[in-house]
Amino acid sequence: MGISRQCASKWVNRWRRYGEAGLLDRSSAPHHQPTATHAETVVRIERLRRDRKYSARRITLELASEGIVISVRTVSRHLVHLGLNRRRFLDPTGENNRAPQRIHARWPGHMVHLDVKKVGVIPDGGGWRAHGRGSEQAKQSVRGRTRGGRARYTYLHTAIDGYSRLAYTEALPDEKAATAIAFTHRARAFLAAHGITHIHRIVTDNGACYRATDFATVLRGARHQRITPYTPRHNGKVERYHRILTEELLYAHTWESEHQRTEALHVWNVHYNYHRPHTAAGNQPPASRLHTRVTNVTASYT
Repeated sequence: MGISRQCASKWVNRWRRYGEAGLLDRSSAPHHQPTATHAETVVRIERLRRDRKYSARRITLELASEGIVISVRTVSRHLVHLGLNRRRFLDPTGENNRAPQRIHARWPGHMVHLDVKKVGVIPDGGGWRAHGRGSEQAKQSVRGRTRGGRARYTYLHTAIDGYSRLAYTEALPDEKAATAIAFTHRARAFLAAHGITHIHRIVTDNGACYRATDFATVLRGARHQRITPYTPRHNGKVERYHRILTEELLYAHTWESEHQRTEALHVWNVHYNYHRPHTAAGNQPPASRLHTRVTNVTASYT
């Protein structure tokens, strides 16, 4: 049969000791693995992936900040074992699983992306996330959140540099043209303080505030490029930023008031630009891709 005497002896001894059950296949994994990843670390990897949707590299950096040294390859292997290595496994509907389209900015200011994200106003005392759906506090918060039969919203205006991913976000009461124009002026000042004094192209969607005639006053020689209608991936950098903002700030905490969330947004802007690692910046903060180092810049514009 082409096997050695030792191999035949092993199978005979298994049959004599365990019967038919001894002939079943056994795992080749060793009984003792001193270098195996601790179970607590694997649980932490799963939680970061499920709750925050972090990539393997971002999970590695997050664990390193907690004093856990582990390689990106090991994290990727555990995600495969957990069945979480693909983003579509976290989003079964496939809503966020389109094939990526790379649009590269060649230098700081080459492409600045603008967009507005609408979020519901949080009433004083918290909404349904704080008290639970169907609670009396939640019903009162819904009634207090409406005005004239319409829900009230906060509009997050964002400008992001496509090269460095440096971002500037403000929570404003509406998305009218005058509001968007004033925000863009402040965003240009913020970028100029970081050395981005010339903007080659401003990319927006086809919102009414960006189609207004007066919006041309903020271009100052820049080309205004509006994306193809109903194709938000053409403005993907700011859309991706808004998803990060949603997952790591807006829905990551239970807020008790709109003022509390707005104040936290100012702090998170500093964290994102100067401390949070970004894969597009070589796992460094976005501000590291700019030659000009400016301290306490955000404080002067918030």
